[in-house]
Amino acid sequence: MQRKITGEVKISPTTLNITQKIKNVSDFQKRIEESLEKSVTEISGVILGGAINLKASDVHIEPREKQAKIRTRIDGILQDVITFDPKTYQTLLSRIKLLSGIKLNITDRPQDGRFSVSINKIAIEIRVSTLPAEYGETIVLRILNPKTLVELEALGLRKDLLEIFRAEIKKPNGMIIITGPTGSGKTTTLYAFLRRIQKPEIKIITIEDPIEYHLKGISQTQVNPEKGYNFASGLQSIMRQDPDVILVGEIRDLETAQIALQAALTGHLVFTTLHTNDAAGTVARLTSLGTKASNIGPAINMAIAQRLVRKICNKCGKSVKISPPSLKKFKKALRGLPKGIKVPRLTKDLKVLQVKGCKYCNFTGFRGRAGIFETFLVNEEMEKFILKAPSIAALRKEAIKKGMITMQQDGLIKVLNGITTVEEVERITGPIKK
Repeated sequence: MQRKITGEVKISPTTLNITQKIKNVSDFQKRIEESLEKSVTEISGVILGGAINLKASDVHIEPREKQAKIRTRIDGILQDVITFDPKTYQTLLSRIKLLSGIKLNITDRPQDGRFSVSINKIAIEIRVSTLPAEYGETIVLRILNPKTLVELEALGLRKDLLEIFRAEIKKPNGMIIITGPTGSGKTTTLYAFLRRIQKPEIKIITIEDPIEYHLKGISQTQVNPEKGYNFASGLQSIMRQDPDVILVGEIRDLETAQIALQAALTGHLVFTTLHTNDAAGTVARLTSLGTKASNIGPAINMAIAQRLVRKICNKCGKSVKISPPSLKKFKKALRGLPKGIKVPRLTKDLKVLQVKGCKYCNFTGFRGRAGIFETFLVNEEMEKFILKAPSIAALRKEAIKKGMITMQQDGLIKVLNGITTVEEVERITGPIKK
């Protein structure tokens, strides 16, 4: 009798033993190849277990004209894993659709679903997205592993910034905004804030789209536009629940912005995100939505922008003398750092780590990621400055004048501390001006 699929996958002990030995993409490819002659349950188990063991954030299954391809995103970079025949692709597609509650007979429009994978009694949620393409439906499996949630201290913050964050999240009211594109680690930072302040004496309610990770002791809600529950209406309902702290997944429209700002002004601590390029862009973005500068300044406590850079593999990173062009870049970019920010002396004898590549890091030279940040606080002077409705450039200049270290500078400090490379910082933040 065929086992009923319930939306939860329990990987067999044999498959789990195989996938836990996967250390790099070459191992992953080999194990998938070995599973292709077996059942679709075994194949999908190896794909999911292997991706989870490699700490991948996504698995992409993409049909081509005569074959299909699996790619996986590790440390923000997509890597080819394996190609296989269309028949196996169709079997996998059906299996994934069944697991995630997606309709099998619909192939001409996008669909979304979810299921969970149980590994060592830990439920890992898998978000599924299918999209019609030229040769079939492309599948993206987003892996939401609760093990990726970290404490505040593990975010990669400088000591001075860690102290600022600790102080700001203890405040009883005001708004903390995190900006950055999709995949820049905003949710991880927000959840680190919530985990740090969560205690029985305070009530925390979130409204998210979607709920990415489930946190104990926190009331989490998810938007449902089909039923009229969006960020604005959800936030209005939350306000009637007498919360102390509110997390708004994203401010997308004027109504949400106004309610969130009002909440921050009336005794609530509000955490939220915006899609802007840098910290200084938060005020301009809120203004463009239609909010008044007179409400923005008093409500915001802190604006943060962040990105993720790959960390140099600790198995093969090699120490070398800094090149003259790189030294010149460092001297220019790190000129005028605030007092108290200690960096090594910028001389020709300075040594930095260089990537090499080994089996452990799949010959990329990198393993894992760390955050780079820029932050400005809104004090009385900055509040008055915001009232003038400054341009992004003017606000950025003012924030730097008051001690803000830019994301690029933060990245370069991490280079000097042996965490990443100049090239990686430039890949994420743009070229360093000569």
